[in-house]
Amino acid sequence: MRKYFKKIFISMVVLGFLSPFILLGYFLTSYSYDISKLTDYKPDVTSRIYDKDGKKIANIFNKKHRYYATFEEIPPRIIEALVAIEDTTFFEHPGINIDAIFRAAIKVIRAGKAVEGASTITQQLVKNVLLTREKKLSRKIKEAIFAIKLENALSKEQILECYLNEIYYGHGYYGIKTAADGYFHKELNDLTLKEMAILVGLPKAPSTYAPTKNYEISMGRANRVIQRMHVLGWIDDSTYENALEENPEVFNTTLTQNRAPFIVDEVARRFRDMNISDLKTGGYEVYTSIDLRLQTAARESLTFAYEELLKRIESYKEKELQELAKFEAIQNPSEDEMFELQDVNLTQLNGALVSLDSASGNILALVGSTEYKVSSYNRATQGRRQPGSAFKPFIYQVAIDLGFSGATELVDIAKTYAYEKDGEDMKWRPRNYEKNYKGLVTLREALIHSRNLATINLVNDIGLNNLLKELQKFNIEHIPHDLSISLGTMSMSPLQLAQVYTSFSNYGVQMKTHLIQSIDKGSQTIYEMREESHITSIPTQSYIMTTILRDVVNRGTARRARVKGIELAAKTGTTNRNIDGWLAGYSPTITTVVWFGNDDNTPMYKRETGGKIAGPAFRSFYQKVLKLYPQIKRKFDVPEGITEVHMGKRIEYFSDISRPPRVEQISDPQAELLW
Repeated sequence: MRKYFKKIFISMVVLGFLSPFILLGYFLTSYSYDISKLTDYKPDVTSRIYDKDGKKIANIFNKKHRYYATFEEIPPRIIEALVAIEDTTFFEHPGINIDAIFRAAIKVIRAGKAVEGASTITQQLVKNVLLTREKKLSRKIKEAIFAIKLENALSKEQILECYLNEIYYGHGYYGIKTAADGYFHKELNDLTLKEMAILVGLPKAPSTYAPTKNYEISMGRANRVIQRMHVLGWIDDSTYENALEENPEVFNTTLTQNRAPFIVDEVARRFRDMNISDLKTGGYEVYTSIDLRLQTAARESLTFAYEELLKRIESYKEKELQELAKFEAIQNPSEDEMFELQDVNLTQLNGALVSLDSASGNILALVGSTEYKVSSYNRATQGRRQPGSAFKPFIYQVAIDLGFSGATELVDIAKTYAYEKDGEDMKWRPRNYEKNYKGLVTLREALIHSRNLATINLVNDIGLNNLLKELQKFNIEHIPHDLSISLGTMSMSPLQLAQVYTSFSNYGVQMKTHLIQSIDKGSQTIYEMREESHITSIPTQSYIMTTILRDVVNRGTARRARVKGIELAAKTGTTNRNIDGWLAGYSPTITTVVWFGNDDNTPMYKRETGGKIAGPAFRSFYQKVLKLYPQIKRKFDVPEGITEVHMGKRIEYFSDISRPPRVEQISDPQAELLW
């Protein structure tokens, strides 16, 4: 009997000795243990968009917000702090710490539950990338096997690089570089020891130790990290004491930090145009031409004009209601006394503003609606509307290039044009906005006051075919091949109109617009902008146009756009039935276009014109420009070859092409004829 029990005892001892090996053998043969996710570690990485001065506009990511840091970017102090608190023997063990495992096992037996972990840094990395977080013995065994296998495949430095980029640091931050930027707005090399200690202490319990939620608890955890480094002799007494006393500033910012959503959307659209599909995961650094301060100024200016419009419409309605009450009191009113209240759907009303650096074509500001949260549709780049009279300067520039001058007299009289449409005889009777005509008017005054009839007659003087040929140099699409060209009946976006307006603002050189300056991925630049331009006129002739458009601001239809202290040149545009309201213009260095209208192409309120509705936004924007950049160029340069001639009370500008008239002809201002 005794021998029988002895055999059982020996068998149990042998079985107990062999069990771990049998269990290990089972797990080794039952699973593949693929570690390729870590040996070929390529996590999704956040892309960043910057303005022209390197200020961050936004983070773009899919599910995990992560900046990637190579091992060379990680300061040695971070490594020391991490190893001190998480895995002191990291550089000695093969992936698992046998001593720590036995210590943890003894404490588990004594307490009857798990009271201390024994995971190395390598095991923590394995658990986060290759395994689930289930608390089972089988998972711990797999974790150990994975860790040993990983240690044989990667160097300690590679494992640390993977760990510090993979681990979650709370607040939506993945990776230590992301956390440093998010919590402290710093690069890794700029962190203090206390800030480093806060970060390496976070992975144990990111929610509990997050400094944005529990600052004091987070400081306590960081102090334990610092104390551990001091005990190990890795920092001296002075460094230790200074670090304990420090209370770093912590920022609680949003993950995207999206400061200009229209810019972010436009960058994404241009990435698609370049067939780059991984903007959210590819870790790109996108440098744009945007000036964040001017972007804010543009948004505020557009909102200001929109709110002023709403106030005006309310006052219009009050007056109309008063008029309606008077009308209703009239018995059997005549046709002249008939009154109808205009119904305006304000939910469709919106606007856009785009501003460029005239000399380079770089987009400085771009706002696609009055409120992004209400409507994210970008009317500045995607909207196509008729520019109306804002197109007229291109016709007049052709005339000036052909030798006309501001003093050239144009015929401002009514004509009826017969044409055929769908087999039916039709008649077109264009008229001026003021419903009168001058008879004769100088080219300068015709454009200053946006005389439709004078413009149509100017087109006839140039010749429609000749005009169409000359207009090709401006690269304007879908120009109608009939006299309606005089009224700007083609369609274009505010950004397109701004680009072609650089033909005036840049002294006869049209610049292609650019938003993205360069794109970096890792250490490589995969895209770099190249300036593109073409000549549309010569400096003297384009300057003559600038002097006319300057008068449009000073005493013409764009008077509401005037800004004290800076020269501005602009043209308004109001399309048929007040459907679109434009103001396109420029200072000596910046070109800006503002548009307002209803999204469904219905008329705006009948009293709203381009000058009235868009002028205030234009004016507000340049007022802000002067405050932000008081040193900005304020006067237009006069190119060589310009001659100034006093003609009556005004100055006219001439060149070798646009010569002064031999005999000054002065139209009788009393000769105005009414319809």
